[in-house]
Amino acid sequence: MQFVLTGFTPDARFRVFAFQGIASDQKRTDYTVTADLSLIRTYGIMVQELPLLCRDLLLQNSEAGLDDRAITLTEAAMRIQADRRAAGRE
Repeated sequence: MQFVLTGFTPDARFRVFAFQGIASDQKRTDYTVTADLSLIRTYGIMVQELPLLCRDLLLQNSEAGLDDRAITLTEAAMRIQADRRAAGRE
């Protein structure tokens, strides 16, 4: 499945990203991913990185056979991203 960002809703604390999942038969399904903006600061993630992180999370869920349509970018996922970035610098 492919995921295409269709927009986002800003909020003081959260940003909700809207995606459209496109299956191989061209069937489209709407998904949302919520990211806590206070956590991205903790892990040094820039706001501009969030759409790709959210899309990656949707891809992981899709590959695992999960079909949750409203998910949250967790602190654990942000920590993994921060660890990857630190490893890339070394």
